[in-house]
Amino acid sequence: MPKTTPPLSSLLPPLICGTATFNDQYNPDPYALPTTGIVHRALSLGVRAFDTSPYYGPAEELLGKALDTPFVHENFPRRDYFLLTKVGRIAGTQFDYSPPHVRRSVQRSLDRLRTSYLDVVYCHDVEFVTPEEVLAAVTELRRIRDQAGHIKYIGISGYPVTVLCDLAEMILDRTSEPLDAVMSYANFTLQNTRLSSMALPRLRAAGIDVVPNASVLGMGLLRRTGVPIGARGDFHPSPRELRQAIQRASDWCDAQGNRIEKVAIRFALETWMRNGESVGSRGDPASGIPWRREKVAHDATKLGISVIGVSNIEELNETMRVWRSILDGLEDGEQIAVVSGRGSKDRVWSLKRQKQVQELAQGIKGILGVYFDFVWPSPPPDFRKQDVTPAIPAYLPTPAASPDQLALELPVGESMEVSCNDEI
Repeated sequence: MPKTTPPLSSLLPPLICGTATFNDQYNPDPYALPTTGIVHRALSLGVRAFDTSPYYGPAEELLGKALDTPFVHENFPRRDYFLLTKVGRIAGTQFDYSPPHVRRSVQRSLDRLRTSYLDVVYCHDVEFVTPEEVLAAVTELRRIRDQAGHIKYIGISGYPVTVLCDLAEMILDRTSEPLDAVMSYANFTLQNTRLSSMALPRLRAAGIDVVPNASVLGMGLLRRTGVPIGARGDFHPSPRELRQAIQRASDWCDAQGNRIEKVAIRFALETWMRNGESVGSRGDPASGIPWRREKVAHDATKLGISVIGVSNIEELNETMRVWRSILDGLEDGEQIAVVSGRGSKDRVWSLKRQKQVQELAQGIKGILGVYFDFVWPSPPPDFRKQDVTPAIPAYLPTPAASPDQLALELPVGESMEVSCNDEI
């Protein structure tokens, strides 16, 4: 079969708000997070895509509740934003890629997200199941796409880039239809760039249209304070030696007057925007005019796609300032900055910061040594998949109230302009 039309790369925004943080892996109590405020603020600042999963605890329910509000209904029609979710992973050791479960999972996601269709559905963490199971799930998703119309585009996601490439090639060979998307996480960061160096040529040859890069902090590894500890304790699969190497790199960044997480976020977003251009997109880039939907020319340069996750509105604001500063540094960045209400000085600062971050990245690479491009095993050596599939749970508890007023308007004096002294 031919590729899906129109291609996903012509529509999908290059910046996607991930909701894995709406989960007790990353936060002790996801219901205490201002999730509705985060979603509303993201939309008001130009973000037009949200990635989620049934595996992320209450994330789908929280996202659906945030979108099913008068604020969203009155300002952002469903056609103006993208919803990406997943099937197959149920819990830490529980997976079900069978066609009946795929159908139930898709319907559950539609219900939780309070929508009549899903823009993209991935098979989640494909390295934990057999290739035949993945093929069966993809086949069922395509049947739903073609017969019911509840899905528009289909892909796979996971950690080991070699497995993602093998499966993309297998699916193309067995079905004569390429996947629309392959999402990798923690594989284009300050610590690991295998997505670009190893996977990109194979994925392009397998006909993959878009390759979003997720978890630019390596699931929280690239932070001064170490990996996040949520209600489930220390879930991160990285070994002690890698964490120690990251801590040394963090201490070195401190000595240079920088924080490793700020360097990591800018490096991944900025470098993948260029390196991932061939598997990027031409959707709304969220370049700077709050509330306005941006039109993108069909012949515009594609931008590498990134998925970012935040736990509060302040983190979102900072990430958006970084993103727009990066756009200012593109070839047509001065025009972007002027049209978006910033100015030529922001482009000058962006180019200066780009050079500084690249230099810092080289220094960090040297400190990491053998732990640069190091990957942990996924699944882990002691992994044993559970065959018992739990019943689909009842409606989740009502989340705590969110400070929605923070999303409704820009604070007095705020223009999303990046200060020349704001080192991000």
